[in-house]
Amino acid sequence: MKFLIPSFILFSVIGFCDVRLPSIFSDNLVLQQQSGNPVWGWAKPGEKVEVKTSWGENQVVQAEGDGNWMIIVNTPQAGTGHKINISGENKIVLKNVAVGEVWLCAGQSNMGWSVSNSFEAEGETDVDLPNLRIFRSAREHWHEPLQENRDRLARWKPCNPESAAETSAVAYYFSKTLQQKLGIPVGIIQRAYAGTPIEGWMPWNIQRDDPRARAHKKELDDSANRLISRGQTKEKAINAFEQELGGYNARIDKGETMKNAFRPLSPPIITRPANLGHQYPGNIFNAMIAPIAPYAIRGMIWYQGERNAKNSPQAEHYRFQLKQMIGYYRNLWHGKSWGAVSDGFPVYFTQLPSWNPAQKKPVEAVESPWVVSRESMLKVSKELYNTGMAVSIDTGDAIALHPKNKKPIGIRHAYLALGKTYGFPIVHQGPVFSDFKIEGKKIRLNFSSTGSGLTGSRDEPLNSFAMAGKDREWHWAKAKIEGSSILLSSSKVNKPVAARYAWGMNPSQRNLLYNKEGFPASPFRTDDWPLYDPKAELLEVTKPTKPAGYQSKDWSRPAIQN
Repeated sequence: MKFLIPSFILFSVIGFCDVRLPSIFSDNLVLQQQSGNPVWGWAKPGEKVEVKTSWGENQVVQAEGDGNWMIIVNTPQAGTGHKINISGENKIVLKNVAVGEVWLCAGQSNMGWSVSNSFEAEGETDVDLPNLRIFRSAREHWHEPLQENRDRLARWKPCNPESAAETSAVAYYFSKTLQQKLGIPVGIIQRAYAGTPIEGWMPWNIQRDDPRARAHKKELDDSANRLISRGQTKEKAINAFEQELGGYNARIDKGETMKNAFRPLSPPIITRPANLGHQYPGNIFNAMIAPIAPYAIRGMIWYQGERNAKNSPQAEHYRFQLKQMIGYYRNLWHGKSWGAVSDGFPVYFTQLPSWNPAQKKPVEAVESPWVVSRESMLKVSKELYNTGMAVSIDTGDAIALHPKNKKPIGIRHAYLALGKTYGFPIVHQGPVFSDFKIEGKKIRLNFSSTGSGLTGSRDEPLNSFAMAGKDREWHWAKAKIEGSSILLSSSKVNKPVAARYAWGMNPSQRNLLYNKEGFPASPFRTDDWPLYDPKAELLEVTKPTKPAGYQSKDWSRPAIQN
């Protein structure tokens, strides 16, 4: 059986009679201000393409032999009401173009979780922010890098009740806060796909030497081979995909937009065999990142990690994978944009929130891999330049893997950007543990980023700290705030050597540490003791059973005071 090449790939490779752009260049788009902005597309091989902007840029480029072309458009300061004319044998006019700040918002399902499904959604039902623009497309994956997405309905949308409701809540509250604080246009590019491991978000060739990535790939290859041996081959899967894609395109050609009363039409995806699926290394990158690089961005926010925190060894290894992905994305954007996008653009990521029953023990062990994941991210934020982490242990849900309290996370990402990227003289994160000192029977923990002072989440003694002696037995500690430090003591630990804070899957209901500006501290530890026995049998995180009629409720937390 011959391997069919999807029609959209043929359309991209063979060339065109008309100049054409990918969908990310549409009316209402936002370009990064005072920067070089790659603009690209396709035309007849050798055709001259002229790009002319309303602010005075005028460039001509000749399409290459495969029909591809790209230029760099330099932008002025932020503004609105611009036009871009692209001309060859035909003419395209992009209208209502804005120049401002552009951010990529990527990750798995909790990044994709919409405003309409979140707490406080009713507060956005009359939103009207024409200078906040959103580009969101359907989730796709593919086994080879795509030049463009199949989603023909994807386009830039000004923020109104309809576009806000369908947007990632984390990305929405991040960008809304930025737009209102900066007072200029802001654009977000949402790329989210549920259930995806970080391995899927990087090309295979850059992670092929990673033993955990190889093991992940082998597991999926073995699954695929079992299916293939029963006759369910790649060829059959792609042929079926092509037929579904033809049906999707036919409906779009007729002017249809909705799959049903609630869901828009979206292109098909392949789920099996597993080496064509969405969890296979590289397959998310190929369809969610490759088609939009190198669209000029200021930076990126990232919310992913649940799929890589099923057990403690996996969660610990995430530290290296996250650094690898960030480094690769920075180099990719910088190289493909001919240097227009910085090779050190800021990346801010979400530390995993609380999940599972509320913490009871002073320190949870190997049964709580999300604690290990939080430490992995904390280390990345300290080891990799121009990064930051939004702490979210006071958000989450004891039962639901997809908590509805996304607004605090989005706003905390915005404050990271305001403080670290835009230089606002504000407190932009919670207390950061710096060092400790043994003082007799007590341990003094010192912090930076204390703002106008340390405080608890409520007017009660802090109860989230634990102490241990050389026996490594953990006990709850009394905690006293003294300036920018906390003094710990315990009647059960006469010779303390180590302390930990909020070391559990779900410490949210304890009295957590904040600064008075309303930002929480990350879980941390002073020791370097092993977090698991590498020779022991793996212990996977337990998914709670949802009781009948369960309804999520938000948790109380201090308000941000900036």
